[in-house]
Amino acid sequence: MIIGVLNQKGAADKTTIAVNLAAVCARAGHKVLLVDADPQGSALAWSSARGADPIFTFVGMSKPTLHRDLPELAAKYDTVLIDGAPRTSELGRVAILASDLVMIPAKPSPYDVWATAESMRPVTEAQQFKTDPEAVFVINRKIVNTAIGRNAADAVAQYGFPVSKVSLGQCVAYAESAVNGRSVIEADPNSEASLEMDRKPVRLCEGTRNV
Repeated sequence: MIIGVLNQKGAADKTTIAVNLAAVCARAGHKVLLVDADPQGSALAWSSARGADPIFTFVGMSKPTLHRDLPELAAKYDTVLIDGAPRTSELGRVAILASDLVMIPAKPSPYDVWATAESMRPVTEAQQFKTDPEAVFVINRKIVNTAIGRNAADAVAQYGFPVSKVSLGQCVAYAESAVNGRSVIEADPNSEASLEMDRKPVRLCEGTRNV
């Protein structure tokens, strides 16, 4: 399965989600490839910060032929994660075309919800050419026990794509682990960030799209 983590809006934590989901899937026994398709190279920078080999494979592939080049490489892996480029661009569109499933992170603020909704358009356009990709919104940086997280889920649901039953919280562990090029499950397996990453999202990597 090829999962694209994509959002037209910058600073949507695409790299954070892609890296940590890749780590969770690798720990579950999957052979995992993380594709950095963002010209900024954030995922590759994360890899460079590590003091040890990553638990999954990295490759940089920010080029407009991604959708044609990736399938042959992806066939060697159980799970492929694409850390996509922001903004409406050719790189974003080909990442969508390469994906079986698109995860769209959405922060719980009205501005982010409005901007995130724009990410639907290229996915809908891609669906005119192939049955895949399916798409799902993932509420990110949700503050526990606040109404805004629930409101954000209701807001993005109106745009027609399903919303993941699992949201990701506002956890400093994500930033702290990234400094050293580590995933949260490596830095502290018992942290809240590790526990939430290890719940339902891994089902995506097991071929289950009912999130």
